[in-house]
Amino acid sequence: MRKAQGSWEKRILKSLNSMCTELSIPLARKRPVGEQKELLNKWNEMGTDEPDLSLFRPVYAPKDFLEVLINLRNPNYENGDSLSFRTHLGLIQVPLKVKDIPELKEFFVELGLTTGQLGIDDSTQVPPELFENEHVRIGHKVLAEQDSAAAQQYIRQGSPTALRAELWALILNISSQPEDVLYYEQLKTNVIQHDLLVDSLIYKDVKLTASNDDYYFVFEDYLYQVLLCFSRDTSVLGHFAYNSASPPKSYIRGKLGIEEYAVFYPPNGVIPFHGFSMYVAPLCFLYHEPSKLYQIFREMYVRFFFRLHSISSHPSGIVSLCLLFETLLQTYLPQLFYHLREIGAQPLRISFKWMVRAFSGYLATDQLLLLWDRILGYNSLEILAVLAAAVFAFRAVNLMEVTSLAAAEAVLADLSTLKVMPLLQIFLFATVT
Repeated sequence: MRKAQGSWEKRILKSLNSMCTELSIPLARKRPVGEQKELLNKWNEMGTDEPDLSLFRPVYAPKDFLEVLINLRNPNYENGDSLSFRTHLGLIQVPLKVKDIPELKEFFVELGLTTGQLGIDDSTQVPPELFENEHVRIGHKVLAEQDSAAAQQYIRQGSPTALRAELWALILNISSQPEDVLYYEQLKTNVIQHDLLVDSLIYKDVKLTASNDDYYFVFEDYLYQVLLCFSRDTSVLGHFAYNSASPPKSYIRGKLGIEEYAVFYPPNGVIPFHGFSMYVAPLCFLYHEPSKLYQIFREMYVRFFFRLHSISSHPSGIVSLCLLFETLLQTYLPQLFYHLREIGAQPLRISFKWMVRAFSGYLATDQLLLLWDRILGYNSLEILAVLAAAVFAFRAVNLMEVTSLAAAEAVLADLSTLKVMPLLQIFLFATVT
Protein backbone atom coordinates (compact mmCIF):
# COMPACT_ATOMS: atom_id res chain seq x y z
CA MET A 1 0.00 0.00 0.00
CA ARG A 2 2.78 2.41 0.97
CA LYS A 3 4.67 1.65 -2.23
CA ALA A 4 1.58 2.36 -4.33
CA GLN A 5 0.95 5.59 -2.40
CA GLY A 6 4.60 6.59 -2.98
CA SER A 7 4.47 6.06 -6.74
CA TRP A 8 1.11 7.87 -6.94
CA GLU A 9 2.67 10.86 -5.14
CA LYS A 10 5.54 10.86 -7.65
CA ARG A 11 2.98 11.03 -10.48
CA ILE A 12 1.22 14.01 -8.86
CA LEU A 13 4.53 15.84 -8.39
CA LYS A 14 5.55 15.14 -11.96
CA SER A 15 2.25 16.61 -13.15
CA LEU A 16 2.74 19.68 -10.93
CA ASN A 17 6.36 20.19 -12.00
CA SER A 18 5.58 19.79 -15.69
CA MET A 19 2.85 22.44 -15.36
CA CYS A 20 5.41 24.73 -13.71
CA THR A 21 7.86 24.21 -16.56
CA GLU A 22 5.28 24.52 -19.35
CA LEU A 23 3.82 27.75 -17.99
CA SER A 24 7.18 29.12 -16.74
CA ILE A 25 5.59 29.86 -13.37
CA PRO A 26 7.53 29.45 -10.10
CA LEU A 27 6.09 27.22 -7.35
CA ALA A 28 6.13 30.25 -5.05
CA ARG A 29 6.95 33.95 -5.28
CA LYS A 30 6.71 36.99 -3.02
CA ARG A 31 3.98 39.35 -4.22
CA PRO A 32 5.01 42.95 -5.05
CA VAL A 33 3.63 45.51 -2.55
CA GLY A 34 1.03 46.84 -5.02
CA GLU A 35 -0.33 43.35 -5.63
CA GLN A 36 -0.47 42.69 -1.86
CA LYS A 37 -2.58 45.82 -1.32
CA GLU A 38 -4.90 44.92 -4.18
CA LEU A 39 -5.46 41.39 -2.82
CA LEU A 40 -6.09 42.72 0.68
CA ASN A 41 -8.71 45.17 -0.64
CA LYS A 42 -10.64 42.49 -2.51
CA TRP A 43 -10.18 39.72 0.09
CA ASN A 44 -13.95 39.45 0.65
CA GLU A 45 -14.84 39.50 -3.03
CA MET A 46 -12.23 37.32 -4.71
CA GLY A 47 -15.01 35.68 -6.73
CA THR A 48 -15.27 38.85 -8.84
CA ASP A 49 -11.70 38.32 -10.00
CA GLU A 50 -11.46 36.51 -13.32
CA PRO A 51 -7.79 35.52 -13.79
CA ASP A 52 -6.99 33.62 -16.98
CA LEU A 53 -6.72 30.02 -15.83
CA SER A 54 -7.22 28.36 -19.21
CA LEU A 55 -3.68 26.93 -19.19
CA PHE A 56 -3.98 25.46 -15.70
CA ARG A 57 -5.40 21.99 -15.32
CA PRO A 58 -6.30 20.02 -12.18
CA VAL A 59 -3.34 17.90 -11.08
CA TYR A 60 -5.62 14.86 -11.07
CA ALA A 61 -9.29 13.95 -11.01
CA PRO A 62 -10.96 11.10 -9.07
CA LYS A 63 -11.06 8.87 -12.15
CA ASP A 64 -7.23 9.00 -12.44
CA PHE A 65 -6.98 7.92 -8.81
CA LEU A 66 -9.46 5.07 -9.37
CA GLU A 67 -7.19 3.59 -12.06
CA VAL A 68 -4.38 3.43 -9.49
CA LEU A 69 -6.64 1.61 -6.98
CA ILE A 70 -7.81 -0.86 -9.63
CA ASN A 71 -4.19 -1.85 -10.27
CA LEU A 72 -3.39 -2.55 -6.60
CA ARG A 73 -2.41 -6.18 -5.99
CA ASN A 74 -1.27 -8.09 -2.93
CA PRO A 75 1.92 -9.97 -3.94
CA ASN A 76 1.27 -12.60 -1.21
CA TYR A 77 -1.86 -13.76 -3.03
CA GLU A 78 -0.30 -14.31 -6.44
CA ASN A 79 -0.02 -18.08 -5.99
CA GLY A 80 -3.77 -18.60 -5.79
CA ASP A 81 -3.79 -19.15 -2.01
CA SER A 82 -7.01 -17.23 -1.60
CA LEU A 83 -9.67 -18.98 -3.62
CA SER A 84 -12.40 -17.29 -1.62
CA PHE A 85 -11.23 -13.84 -2.66
CA ARG A 86 -10.89 -14.92 -6.29
CA THR A 87 -14.68 -14.93 -6.35
CA HIS A 88 -14.69 -11.16 -5.86
CA LEU A 89 -15.59 -9.90 -9.30
CA GLY A 90 -15.25 -6.17 -8.65
CA LEU A 91 -12.46 -3.86 -9.72
CA ILE A 92 -10.67 -3.77 -6.34
CA GLN A 93 -8.42 -6.80 -6.04
CA VAL A 94 -6.91 -6.23 -2.60
CA PRO A 95 -8.26 -8.67 0.00
CA LEU A 96 -9.02 -6.38 2.94
CA LYS A 97 -11.45 -7.22 5.73
CA VAL A 98 -14.71 -5.30 5.31
CA LYS A 99 -17.98 -5.54 7.22
CA ASP A 100 -20.95 -7.55 5.94
CA ILE A 101 -24.56 -6.48 6.54
CA PRO A 102 -24.96 -8.20 9.95
CA GLU A 103 -21.78 -6.42 11.17
CA LEU A 104 -22.94 -3.12 9.67
CA LYS A 105 -26.31 -3.51 11.41
CA GLU A 106 -24.52 -3.94 14.69
CA PHE A 107 -22.20 -1.00 14.04
CA PHE A 108 -24.99 1.33 12.85
CA VAL A 109 -27.49 0.06 15.40
CA GLU A 110 -28.95 3.53 16.05
CA LEU A 111 -30.07 3.72 12.42
CA GLY A 112 -32.46 0.80 13.05
CA LEU A 113 -36.14 0.89 12.10
CA THR A 114 -37.27 1.12 15.71
CA THR A 115 -35.10 4.14 16.58
CA GLY A 116 -36.28 7.69 15.96
CA GLN A 117 -34.32 9.46 13.21
CA LEU A 118 -34.17 12.99 11.91
CA GLY A 119 -34.48 12.80 8.15
CA ILE A 120 -37.33 10.26 8.18
CA ASP A 121 -40.86 11.62 7.85
CA ASP A 122 -42.88 8.61 8.94
CA SER A 123 -41.11 6.80 11.76
CA THR A 124 -43.21 3.80 12.75
CA GLN A 125 -43.04 3.96 16.53
CA VAL A 126 -43.37 7.64 17.42
CA PRO A 127 -45.07 10.53 15.54
CA PRO A 128 -42.23 12.56 13.93
CA GLU A 129 -43.11 15.86 15.64
CA LEU A 130 -43.04 14.21 19.10
CA PHE A 131 -39.64 12.66 18.42
CA GLU A 132 -38.29 15.95 17.00
CA ASN A 133 -39.42 18.04 19.97
CA GLU A 134 -37.89 15.59 22.44
CA HIS A 135 -34.71 15.26 20.34
CA VAL A 136 -34.27 19.05 20.24
CA ARG A 137 -34.76 19.23 24.02
CA ILE A 138 -32.04 16.61 24.58
CA GLY A 139 -29.81 18.44 22.07
CA HIS A 140 -29.98 21.64 24.12
CA LYS A 141 -29.07 19.62 27.20
CA VAL A 142 -26.06 18.03 25.47
CA LEU A 143 -24.84 21.49 24.42
CA ALA A 144 -25.37 22.87 27.91
CA GLU A 145 -23.22 20.05 29.35
CA GLN A 146 -20.51 20.65 26.67
CA ASP A 147 -19.95 16.89 26.56
CA SER A 148 -18.23 15.92 23.31
CA ALA A 149 -18.84 12.16 23.67
CA ALA A 150 -22.54 12.70 24.42
CA ALA A 151 -22.82 14.96 21.36
CA GLN A 152 -21.26 12.25 19.20
CA GLN A 153 -23.75 9.66 20.47
CA TYR A 154 -26.66 12.10 20.11
CA ILE A 155 -25.88 13.04 16.51
CA ARG A 156 -26.18 9.42 15.35
CA GLN A 157 -29.93 10.04 15.20
CA GLY A 158 -29.35 13.23 13.24
CA SER A 159 -28.90 16.82 14.33
CA PRO A 160 -31.65 19.45 14.47
CA THR A 161 -30.78 22.14 11.90
CA ALA A 162 -30.61 24.91 14.51
CA LEU A 163 -28.13 23.00 16.71
CA ARG A 164 -25.93 21.40 14.05
CA ALA A 165 -23.20 24.06 13.90
CA GLU A 166 -22.69 23.99 17.67
CA LEU A 167 -22.88 20.19 17.92
CA TRP A 168 -20.30 19.65 15.18
CA ALA A 169 -17.97 22.19 16.79
CA LEU A 170 -18.38 20.38 20.14
CA ILE A 171 -17.64 16.96 18.60
CA LEU A 172 -14.60 18.35 16.75
CA ASN A 173 -13.43 20.17 19.92
CA ILE A 174 -13.46 23.56 18.20
CA SER A 175 -13.99 26.58 20.39
CA SER A 176 -13.22 29.95 18.84
CA GLN A 177 -10.63 31.45 21.13
CA PRO A 178 -8.97 34.82 20.36
CA GLU A 179 -5.73 32.99 19.54
CA ASP A 180 -7.54 30.91 16.89
CA VAL A 181 -8.76 34.08 15.19
CA LEU A 182 -5.22 35.46 15.39
CA TYR A 183 -3.81 32.26 13.84
CA TYR A 184 -6.29 32.55 10.98
CA GLU A 185 -5.25 36.18 10.44
CA GLN A 186 -1.60 35.07 10.27
CA LEU A 187 -2.48 32.53 7.58
CA LYS A 188 -4.31 35.29 5.69
CA THR A 189 -1.17 37.47 5.91
CA ASN A 190 0.86 34.58 4.44
CA VAL A 191 -1.58 34.36 1.53
CA ILE A 192 -1.34 38.08 0.88
CA GLN A 193 2.47 38.12 1.00
CA HIS A 194 3.20 35.07 -1.15
CA ASP A 195 1.71 33.69 -4.34
CA LEU A 196 1.82 29.90 -4.76
CA LEU A 197 1.17 27.83 -7.88
CA VAL A 198 -1.45 25.87 -5.92
CA ASP A 199 -3.45 29.12 -5.54
CA SER A 200 -4.25 28.93 -9.25
CA LEU A 201 -5.26 25.27 -8.84
CA ILE A 202 -7.61 26.28 -5.99
CA TYR A 203 -9.08 29.10 -8.09
CA LYS A 204 -9.59 26.76 -11.02
CA ASP A 205 -11.19 24.08 -8.87
CA VAL A 206 -13.70 26.47 -7.29
CA LYS A 207 -14.57 27.86 -10.75
CA LEU A 208 -15.07 24.34 -12.15
CA THR A 209 -17.09 22.94 -9.25
CA ALA A 210 -18.70 25.08 -6.54
CA SER A 211 -19.22 28.13 -8.78
CA ASN A 212 -21.42 26.03 -11.07
CA ASP A 213 -23.41 24.43 -8.25
CA ASP A 214 -26.93 25.68 -7.52
CA TYR A 215 -26.41 25.28 -3.78
CA TYR A 216 -22.88 26.54 -3.34
CA PHE A 217 -22.09 29.27 -5.89
CA VAL A 218 -22.98 31.98 -3.34
CA PHE A 219 -20.10 30.84 -1.10
CA GLU A 220 -17.39 31.33 -3.72
CA ASP A 221 -15.52 33.99 -1.71
CA TYR A 222 -15.57 31.90 1.47
CA LEU A 223 -14.12 28.95 -0.44
CA TYR A 224 -11.16 30.96 -1.73
CA GLN A 225 -10.46 32.35 1.73
CA VAL A 226 -10.58 28.98 3.49
CA LEU A 227 -8.67 27.00 0.86
CA LEU A 228 -5.94 29.59 0.33
CA CYS A 229 -5.37 29.80 4.11
CA PHE A 230 -5.49 25.99 4.35
CA SER A 231 -2.66 25.64 1.83
CA ARG A 232 -0.41 27.82 4.08
CA ASP A 233 -1.25 26.02 7.35
CA THR A 234 1.78 24.03 8.53
CA SER A 235 -0.21 22.57 11.46
CA VAL A 236 -1.94 20.32 8.88
CA LEU A 237 1.42 18.54 8.46
CA GLY A 238 0.75 16.89 11.83
CA HIS A 239 -1.82 14.53 10.27
CA PHE A 240 0.89 12.85 8.17
CA ALA A 241 1.88 11.02 11.37
CA TYR A 242 -1.19 8.80 10.84
CA ASN A 243 -1.63 9.21 7.08
CA SER A 244 -0.08 6.77 4.59
CA ALA A 245 0.81 9.76 2.40
CA SER A 246 3.85 11.94 2.88
CA PRO A 247 4.03 15.69 2.18
CA PRO A 248 5.80 16.72 -1.04
CA LYS A 249 9.18 18.44 -0.71
CA SER A 250 10.59 21.28 -2.73
CA TYR A 251 14.12 22.65 -2.68
CA ILE A 252 15.36 26.22 -2.71
CA ARG A 253 16.62 27.00 -6.23
CA GLY A 254 20.11 25.65 -6.88
CA LYS A 255 20.07 23.44 -3.75
CA LEU A 256 18.24 20.38 -5.13
CA GLY A 257 18.68 17.28 -2.96
CA ILE A 258 20.29 19.11 -0.03
CA GLU A 259 17.99 18.33 2.89
CA GLU A 260 18.58 21.47 4.93
CA TYR A 261 17.27 23.50 1.96
CA ALA A 262 14.14 21.38 1.65
CA VAL A 263 10.70 22.81 2.37
CA PHE A 264 7.27 21.19 2.25
CA TYR A 265 5.24 22.31 -0.74
CA PRO A 266 2.57 23.45 -0.42
CA PRO A 267 3.26 24.35 3.25
CA ASN A 268 0.36 22.15 4.46
CA GLY A 269 1.58 19.18 2.37
CA VAL A 270 -1.74 18.73 0.54
CA ILE A 271 -2.01 19.20 -3.23
CA PRO A 272 -5.65 19.94 -4.15
CA PHE A 273 -7.32 17.81 -6.82
CA HIS A 274 -10.43 18.29 -8.96
CA GLY A 275 -13.38 18.60 -6.57
CA PHE A 276 -11.35 19.39 -3.42
CA SER A 277 -13.31 22.60 -2.74
CA MET A 278 -16.49 20.54 -2.33
CA TYR A 279 -15.21 19.36 1.07
CA VAL A 280 -15.58 22.97 2.27
CA ALA A 281 -18.73 24.09 0.44
CA PRO A 282 -21.39 22.38 2.62
CA LEU A 283 -19.79 23.76 5.80
CA CYS A 284 -20.50 27.30 4.54
CA PHE A 285 -24.18 26.69 5.32
CA LEU A 286 -23.32 26.20 8.99
CA TYR A 287 -20.53 28.67 9.70
CA HIS A 288 -20.47 32.27 8.52
CA GLU A 289 -17.46 33.47 10.46
CA PRO A 290 -14.37 32.71 8.34
CA SER A 291 -11.99 31.66 11.15
CA LYS A 292 -14.59 29.26 12.64
CA LEU A 293 -15.45 27.86 9.19
CA TYR A 294 -11.72 27.41 8.62
CA GLN A 295 -11.14 25.53 11.89
CA ILE A 296 -14.08 23.19 11.31
CA PHE A 297 -12.93 22.38 7.79
CA ARG A 298 -9.34 21.78 8.88
CA GLU A 299 -10.47 19.40 11.63
CA MET A 300 -12.88 17.56 9.27
CA TYR A 301 -10.02 17.19 6.81
CA VAL A 302 -7.42 15.83 9.24
CA ARG A 303 -9.96 13.47 10.83
CA PHE A 304 -11.82 12.22 7.79
CA PHE A 305 -11.41 13.67 4.32
CA PHE A 306 -7.69 12.93 3.86
CA ARG A 307 -8.58 9.22 3.90
CA LEU A 308 -10.62 9.67 0.72
CA HIS A 309 -7.59 10.47 -1.42
CA SER A 310 -4.76 8.43 0.09
CA ILE A 311 -4.04 4.73 -0.35
CA SER A 312 -4.20 2.76 2.89
CA SER A 313 -5.82 -0.32 4.44
CA HIS A 314 -7.70 1.69 7.08
CA PRO A 315 -11.41 0.71 7.35
CA SER A 316 -12.37 4.30 6.47
CA GLY A 317 -9.73 4.54 3.72
CA ILE A 318 -10.91 4.82 0.13
CA VAL A 319 -9.65 1.32 -0.81
CA SER A 320 -11.72 -0.28 1.96
CA LEU A 321 -14.74 1.84 1.04
CA CYS A 322 -14.53 0.72 -2.60
CA LEU A 323 -14.21 -2.90 -1.56
CA LEU A 324 -17.07 -2.60 0.94
CA PHE A 325 -19.28 -1.07 -1.76
CA GLU A 326 -18.47 -3.80 -4.29
CA THR A 327 -18.83 -6.59 -1.73
CA LEU A 328 -22.24 -5.33 -0.58
CA LEU A 329 -23.50 -5.15 -4.16
CA GLN A 330 -22.07 -8.51 -5.19
CA THR A 331 -23.43 -10.24 -2.07
CA TYR A 332 -26.86 -8.67 -1.74
CA LEU A 333 -27.69 -7.62 -5.32
CA PRO A 334 -25.85 -10.28 -7.32
CA GLN A 335 -28.09 -10.10 -10.41
CA LEU A 336 -27.64 -6.36 -10.69
CA PHE A 337 -23.90 -6.63 -10.07
CA TYR A 338 -23.40 -9.31 -12.75
CA HIS A 339 -25.64 -7.48 -15.23
CA LEU A 340 -23.70 -4.22 -14.89
CA ARG A 341 -20.41 -6.05 -15.05
CA GLU A 342 -21.43 -7.89 -18.23
CA ILE A 343 -22.37 -4.68 -20.07
CA GLY A 344 -19.04 -3.06 -19.10
CA ALA A 345 -20.54 -0.77 -16.47
CA GLN A 346 -18.63 -1.77 -13.34
CA PRO A 347 -20.63 -0.10 -10.52
CA LEU A 348 -17.50 1.33 -8.87
CA ARG A 349 -16.76 3.41 -12.00
CA ILE A 350 -20.01 5.26 -11.30
CA SER A 351 -19.97 5.46 -7.49
CA PHE A 352 -16.28 6.27 -6.97
CA LYS A 353 -16.68 10.01 -7.50
CA TRP A 354 -19.55 10.10 -4.95
CA MET A 355 -17.40 8.50 -2.26
CA VAL A 356 -14.24 10.52 -2.94
CA ARG A 357 -16.26 13.72 -2.46
CA ALA A 358 -18.24 12.28 0.48
CA PHE A 359 -21.33 12.87 -1.73
CA SER A 360 -20.80 16.65 -1.64
CA GLY A 361 -22.26 18.20 -4.78
CA TYR A 362 -24.35 15.11 -5.50
CA LEU A 363 -26.97 15.13 -2.73
CA ALA A 364 -29.24 18.04 -1.78
CA THR A 365 -27.53 19.97 1.03
CA ASP A 366 -30.05 19.11 3.77
CA GLN A 367 -29.54 15.41 2.96
CA LEU A 368 -25.77 15.77 2.77
CA LEU A 369 -25.65 17.34 6.25
CA LEU A 370 -27.75 14.45 7.63
CA LEU A 371 -25.18 12.06 6.10
CA TRP A 372 -22.22 13.99 7.53
CA ASP A 373 -23.98 13.96 10.94
CA ARG A 374 -23.54 10.19 10.87
CA ILE A 375 -19.89 10.39 9.73
CA LEU A 376 -19.18 12.47 12.85
CA GLY A 377 -21.46 10.37 15.06
CA TYR A 378 -19.85 7.06 14.14
CA ASN A 379 -16.36 8.50 13.56
CA SER A 380 -16.26 6.49 10.35
CA LEU A 381 -16.60 7.01 6.60
CA GLU A 382 -18.00 3.50 6.01
CA ILE A 383 -21.50 4.95 5.72
CA LEU A 384 -20.44 6.44 2.35
CA ALA A 385 -19.99 2.96 0.86
CA VAL A 386 -23.28 1.76 2.38
CA LEU A 387 -25.13 4.75 0.91
CA ALA A 388 -23.52 4.21 -2.51
CA ALA A 389 -24.73 0.58 -2.46
CA ALA A 390 -28.18 1.70 -1.24
CA VAL A 391 -28.48 4.12 -4.21
CA PHE A 392 -27.83 1.23 -6.62
CA ALA A 393 -30.38 -0.89 -4.76
CA PHE A 394 -32.94 1.92 -4.98
CA ARG A 395 -32.45 2.32 -8.74
CA ALA A 396 -31.99 -1.42 -9.38
CA VAL A 397 -35.10 -1.90 -11.55
CA ASN A 398 -34.01 0.85 -13.96
CA LEU A 399 -30.40 -0.33 -13.91
CA MET A 400 -31.42 -3.86 -14.92
CA GLU A 401 -32.79 -2.37 -18.17
CA VAL A 402 -29.62 -0.55 -19.27
CA THR A 403 -27.19 -1.92 -21.82
CA SER A 404 -24.18 0.41 -21.53
CA LEU A 405 -22.07 2.35 -19.04
CA ALA A 406 -23.40 5.65 -20.43
CA ALA A 407 -27.01 4.53 -19.87
CA ALA A 408 -26.22 3.36 -16.32
CA GLU A 409 -24.57 6.71 -15.59
CA ALA A 410 -27.66 8.49 -16.92
CA VAL A 411 -29.92 6.54 -14.51
CA LEU A 412 -27.67 7.64 -11.62
CA ALA A 413 -26.83 11.13 -12.87
CA ASP A 414 -29.13 13.02 -10.51
CA LEU A 415 -29.10 12.13 -6.80
CA SER A 416 -30.48 15.49 -5.67
CA THR A 417 -33.98 14.12 -4.99
CA LEU A 418 -32.83 11.21 -2.82
CA LYS A 419 -33.64 10.97 0.88
CA VAL A 420 -30.56 9.58 2.61
CA MET A 421 -31.97 8.11 5.82
CA PRO A 422 -34.81 6.00 4.32
CA LEU A 423 -32.34 4.62 1.74
CA LEU A 424 -29.83 3.62 4.42
CA GLN A 425 -32.47 2.11 6.69
CA ILE A 426 -34.11 0.06 3.95
CA PHE A 427 -30.77 -1.20 2.66
CA LEU A 428 -29.35 -2.13 6.07
CA PHE A 429 -32.43 -3.23 8.00
CA ALA A 430 -34.97 -4.34 5.41
CA THR A 431 -32.68 -6.21 2.99
CA VAL A 432 -33.02 -9.98 3.15
CA THR A 433 -29.73 -11.28 4.54
